[in-house]
Amino acid sequence: MSGAPLAWRGRLPVTVIGGYLGAGKTTLINSLLRSAEGRRLCVLVNDFGSVPIDRDLIVAADGDTLELSGGCVCCSYGSDLMDALAGLPSRLPQVERVLLETSGVALPDQVASAVGLLPAFRIDGIVVLVDADTVRARVDDVYVGDTIRRQLAAADLLVVNRCDLVGPEDLATTLRWLAVEAPAAHRIQTSRGIVAADIILGLGDGAAAAPSLPAGPYECDAAMRYEAIEIALPAEVDAAALAWRLTRPELGLLRAKAIVRDARGGLAALHTVGRRAEIDVAPASARPSRLVAIGVRGQLDRAAIIEAVLSAPHVRV
Repeated sequence: MSGAPLAWRGRLPVTVIGGYLGAGKTTLINSLLRSAEGRRLCVLVNDFGSVPIDRDLIVAADGDTLELSGGCVCCSYGSDLMDALAGLPSRLPQVERVLLETSGVALPDQVASAVGLLPAFRIDGIVVLVDADTVRARVDDVYVGDTIRRQLAAADLLVVNRCDLVGPEDLATTLRWLAVEAPAAHRIQTSRGIVAADIILGLGDGAAAAPSLPAGPYECDAAMRYEAIEIALPAEVDAAALAWRLTRPELGLLRAKAIVRDARGGLAALHTVGRRAEIDVAPASARPSRLVAIGVRGQLDRAAIIEAVLSAPHVRV
């Protein structure tokens, strides 16, 4: 990709990946790296031991940086996260997206708030993993329970992992419990940390397509869990008003993207991830486009999404 400056590309999207120790963050990150499909990702970790990148993904190592296959990199930031981020655009101008893994005891919303202070970056979403088999027991732990509850409350997207290890009744009980603990978070059920890449890494710029997943028997089954749809947009729909409507959980949307008008009549890139909506600078060549959205198969309410689009106020141009 081009090493164009951020003023042209807009702010670099950062996905914060949180969750307690053993929830599956390592597996998720390696799965995303395998299904990046040309996206130039930078994975930021406290140290390489905290998120061991699969060895077959590593091309070369240089100090605190691992060069990964497909043009991706993994960088260790230690205790200097903000310094590492501040220097990243000039140090690695090819990077298109950042995955920021937090420690098992970190509060991802606090990390996201700090990152949001840097003008070159925007928070694309807070993804929090939980282990369906252990989360209720972990919350009862006197030492870490409060931290886990705060992690759940911070999630835009809650990935309920290892669902294959839990019986149907126990899983249903855990999902009902999570709906009470994190009522605003959108939820995905999965196993082995496998999630459609487009949900975590962002939809491509082209037409809607099947969500990206690595090859393999379980992964192919997981791909069938999601669907992508396109909906025509009015040319003058207001970005902020539409974004707010698209985060409503009853729509079934996990991620959406479109080029729309901003409040001043200019063009903006709209992104939603779960309950979070961001509006970024659109490229100069952009044109108002169709809304591209992903959700769990059978749970996307197309009629309600169309109503959300049509009910959003228009911009006067």
